[in-house]
Amino acid sequence: MRPSQEKQLAGRLPWVLVVPALLGLAFLVLPLAGLVIRAPWPTLLQRLAEPQVLEALRLSLVTATIATAVCLVLGVPLAWLLARVDVPGRRLVRALVTVPLVLPPVVGGVALLLVLGRRGLAGQWLESAFGLTLPFTTAGVVVAEAFVAMPFLVISVEGALRAADRRYEEAAATLGASRWTVFRRVTLPLVAPGVVAGAVLCWARALGEFGATITFAGNFPGSTRTMPLAVYLALETEPEAAIVLSLVLLAVSVIILAGLRDRWVNSP
Repeated sequence: MRPSQEKQLAGRLPWVLVVPALLGLAFLVLPLAGLVIRAPWPTLLQRLAEPQVLEALRLSLVTATIATAVCLVLGVPLAWLLARVDVPGRRLVRALVTVPLVLPPVVGGVALLLVLGRRGLAGQWLESAFGLTLPFTTAGVVVAEAFVAMPFLVISVEGALRAADRRYEEAAATLGASRWTVFRRVTLPLVAPGVVAGAVLCWARALGEFGATITFAGNFPGSTRTMPLAVYLALETEPEAAIVLSLVLLAVSVIILAGLRDRWVNSP
């Protein structure tokens, strides 16, 4: 298309689409702009240094990182199974894996309580056999975050596995490499960008988890009160602290989205 034709096309923008598009953009951006405008910038660093804020930050970073590690250990093999093995009911398994994406987080927390609670299906056995109690503990926070975040990792890695050229794996297998060696030396390097992107999204989702955490792990200072829970509590007593914590979560989200932008734009 010639430059003159492009200018003519740009001059005939359908305003019936442009106007609602701009309204939609404003609807999404203005609340975030309001958060930035109303932030207590003169006292921002001072509020970030408050003990309860640092405590929530530390707990959120630690639990989100551990939850991401758990998701990597369990989610990468699960993604490989869905992408490489033609098991019966694979579509049903994939649907079940993605359910936490659309399930209300509070419902996920209730489900975790029914299974891993002290009187849950597996929780009774864990407590009697190992003395392990998950609800209302820091470990419970990790479990809740991993539950809601793992689908992001699985979907990303499965997509990378399906897009990878399988000829390299087949060549390694013909040379006598075992399945584990092929997976470790060939498959993982091929899908490493997908694994990294999925892990980053998983970590960000775990960092911002609220519903399942407060339902399954509670809201106890120092052990289960993560940043989203601290924001919820601070809104009632100290709104400026809530704004500061919200800005931290917003900054993390923007950095992650900006870092993964090229991957999303260039993906098929």
